[in-house]
Order: sequence, then structure tokens, then C-alpha cells
Amino acid sequence: MTSPDPTASAQDPFLSLVETARFQRGRRIPIPEFAYPEGVKIAVNFTLDFDAMLLRRLLNEPWGQKAKGEFGGRVGVWRIMEMFDAEDVKVTLFTPGRICELYPQALKDAVANGHELADHMWEHEVYADPVVEDAHLTRTLAALSAVQGKPITGTRSSHTPALLKSKGVVYNSFTSASDMPFYELDSNGQNPILQLPFHYALDDAMYFSFGWLDTPNDAQRVMDVDEVFEIWWSAFLQQYKQGGYVNFLLHPFVSGHAMRVDMIQRLIQRMKTLPGVWFPTCDELAQHILMHHPLAEAE
Repeated sequence: MTSPDPTASAQDPFLSLVETARFQRGRRIPIPEFAYPEGVKIAVNFTLDFDAMLLRRLLNEPWGQKAKGEFGGRVGVWRIMEMFDAEDVKVTLFTPGRICELYPQALKDAVANGHELADHMWEHEVYADPVVEDAHLTRTLAALSAVQGKPITGTRSSHTPALLKSKGVVYNSFTSASDMPFYELDSNGQNPILQLPFHYALDDAMYFSFGWLDTPNDAQRVMDVDEVFEIWWSAFLQQYKQGGYVNFLLHPFVSGHAMRVDMIQRLIQRMKTLPGVWFPTCDELAQHILMHHPLAEAE
């Protein structure tokens, strides 16, 4: 697989677009004859980006926005994890390494109750300097694995695939390029890594955020939880009917508010009325895929 010709755009913008599309398609390898464990019709990953106020600080947002993030660590994560425990649903917390210093007890309790920790950068940023990138990823994996008591296998980040693989990370959840798990190659057609895609339609921040990422007031929305419930149930049901996959991306500072926690609990309870719904952690799903559907080129 060769990279697109950088001179093509000057010659023919449309040709450059076609070349880029073909290149990206070649990097993303679907899994043929994909199958879940016997009796499973759909896998539902509930994932939490537990970054608290770290991104707010990076963006130098006003104190009110930082306070929202702090709510996630002080209140929101406890409230939503208590609900997941009550429903016996295991989740993956994509966690910046710095959270191990800021809210260690929340992470310890999550691990004690069978949930997974995964990388979400050191302070919610991947630096272009490869030395700094390596240092941050190494530090994050060490901090998280010390809490989890075993190696970290997943990430939600733009870390370099070769670096991730060298550290034992086997899956990423950082794309909306497909509705099913797939293998993704790096820009050189190497270093395949399993992708567990999410979609922004299943991201709570798209529905319940005011002042999100310094956007103007007319771009804000704080939607009614019952309306979001119906959107998410419809999205789940569509994938359930075709034996698909859904990955909900939640933030404790967003979904940790009481009425939203209750809405997610109602959603889970309705899902449970259907046969064959599996609620694995991302690592559990990744290990099933790697064992039963390895990338053909790696065999």
C-alpha cells in the first residue's frame, strides 16, 4: 500500500481525493465472517472518557468549565459507576494517567468491581515530539497498570500505532470509520491494531453540553433525557437487528448527573429484555476478536 501522491492535488483535486479515499480504505480492514460467542447477538460497550478537568485546562477554558470537569471526578464518576455496578454491566474507563494522581480512589474502586482501565493519554494530549510521546505513554501505562494490577491493553488516542504495539496495547477506540470492529494499518500500511469504533451520535457530550469546547451559544444544546433515550434506543435496536455493535462514549462530568444516570439505567434495562445482548469491557471484546478473528496477514 502506497501513500497518496502529494503532488496530485495541484494537478487534479478530484484525483487527489479519489487517491486519498482509496488509501484510507486500504488501511481499514473489515473482519470477514465476524461472529460473537455462541448465544450473543450484539456487543454493547459502555465506555467512559474520565478526563475530569484536564482537557478544560489544556484549552484554558473559564473556571466554570473546569468546575464541570471537577464534578466528574468528585461526584459524577461515583454516581454512574454505582449504577453500572447495580446493573452488573462492566465498562471501560479511558483514563489519562494524571487521573491516577487526582482521583485514585475512584479508579481503585472501579477495578475492584471488575471494570477495565485503558489509556487516554497523560493529560489528554499527544505531543508531536516522539520522545515526549513515548515518555507520556510509558508513564500513563505504568500508572494505570499499577492501579489495575495487570497490563493495559487498550487506548483511546492518536498515539503512534507502532509505539502502542511496542507497549503491548492491542486495541484502540478512536474512530468512527465503521460501525463494526476492524483492523487498521498505519500510514505506511504496517502495525495493524484492532479498532473498536464509536460514533458521535452515541456521545453524551453531543446532547448535554453547554459551552462545549468554547463553541458559541447558538451551537449549544441541553436536550431532554427522554429524547436522547429514544435516539440511543433506536440506534441500538438498528444494530441489534443486524447483529452489529454499539459503543457508547460517556463522560462522568456529563452523564454523571442524576437524571442522565437514570436514563442510561433505563436504557440498559430495556436492552436486557432482548436475548443475546452482551456487555463486555473493551478488552473482553478485543480478546475474543484477536483469538477468533486474527488479522489474516498476521497468521
